[in-house]
Amino acid sequence: MRQQSCMRDFIRYTTLSVLGTLGVSCYILADTFFVSKSLGPNGLAALNLAIPVYNFIHGTGLMLGMGGATKFSIYRSQKQKEEVNRLYTNTICLAILFSAVFVLLGLLFSKRLACILGADANVLGMTDTYLRWLLIFAPAFILNDVFLCFVRNDEGPQLSMIAMLIGSFSNIALDYLFLFPLHMGIFGAVFATGLSPVISILMMLPHWLRRKNSFHFIKTKMRSRIIKQILSPGFPSLIAQLSSGIVMITFNAIILDLEGNTGVAAYGVIANISLVIVAIYTGIAQGVQPLISNFYGKGNGRQVRTVSKYAVVTVLAVSCVVYLLIFAFAQPVTAVFNSEKNTDLQQIAVTGLKLYFLSSAFVGYNIILATLLTSIEHALPAHILSLLRGLILIIPMTFFLSAMWGMTGVWLAYPITELSVALLGLIMARPSIQSD
Repeated sequence: MRQQSCMRDFIRYTTLSVLGTLGVSCYILADTFFVSKSLGPNGLAALNLAIPVYNFIHGTGLMLGMGGATKFSIYRSQKQKEEVNRLYTNTICLAILFSAVFVLLGLLFSKRLACILGADANVLGMTDTYLRWLLIFAPAFILNDVFLCFVRNDEGPQLSMIAMLIGSFSNIALDYLFLFPLHMGIFGAVFATGLSPVISILMMLPHWLRRKNSFHFIKTKMRSRIIKQILSPGFPSLIAQLSSGIVMITFNAIILDLEGNTGVAAYGVIANISLVIVAIYTGIAQGVQPLISNFYGKGNGRQVRTVSKYAVVTVLAVSCVVYLLIFAFAQPVTAVFNSEKNTDLQQIAVTGLKLYFLSSAFVGYNIILATLLTSIEHALPAHILSLLRGLILIIPMTFFLSAMWGMTGVWLAYPITELSVALLGLIMARPSIQSD
């Protein structure tokens, strides 16, 4: 009976979480589709140059949300109400501080940042506009990530999912409205994206208004002990997003040299499909996190291992389906974003899709493993693995392979890096999991 209950909770939490994270991934995917139709390859290139900044913002929100919510689940299972409230208050204060930094960057340095990211004269204006307003809306993105994680872990996975989905559907509708009937250009795309987390936050208000929440904002000081409790388990979530941004910046720079703006636009197709696939894996990880933290807080190691096994098997099964679909439908998927039927863009993107997503199973496994380790308070191996895949291996691997094999090397750098980290993770994680 306990095994059936564990499976039922796993299915419920992961299904709702995946639906929600898929919705969040549509923020940028909808922009990509409508911008490609409205503004062509230059608009798509400008958007792709700006997306890494979204990864940094979203990564910060996930670091605070996942980190705070992980410790919240442990405290909540142990009935430590005062610690729960201190933790929540410190998380919100950190979110406000990080948000202020992003807003200042947007107001003062957006054009310089666009140049650093590789925008040339053809796309500088659009990239600057998108970056400036994306950074100004950073408080909404970060607070939305925090609230979603806390509400989900406070026995509100359904409300969290609904809020994410409605925010995303609003983005799609507003993208169409602002880009086509109102002809607002690239500003319309980013304005629609920025309004989406605001709508999502409003959808979660019933959790507070009906007093269903077990976390409350209180008068307390920022404490280094609590800040460490938030940042340490959330660090792999930050690195996962930062790595996406850093990989995009590195790939954009190399591809600009190899294939110009057409190559960057082609990579934009791949990067946006990747956002959706990573969202599935992130949804599974976020779905199992409250279950694992709760079982860990109660000292139930057997259930921790059971849920972890469910997550790994699910990720591997999903990865097989994902790659088969991408391999079979690479041509029509690329054509959706290739409104001008650019043959060079089509060829580069189709080849890239088939090679780049050889990484699918390894990426999913690495995301699940990092979440598992932080959920049982074994953060150090998770940090090491996250840094390896996000910074230490991927960048030199990309430069080395691209120098050897050109664009083929660029596409293969990602799966080779993720495979290497997955193999190392199998070795590093075994003692941590068996000890609990």
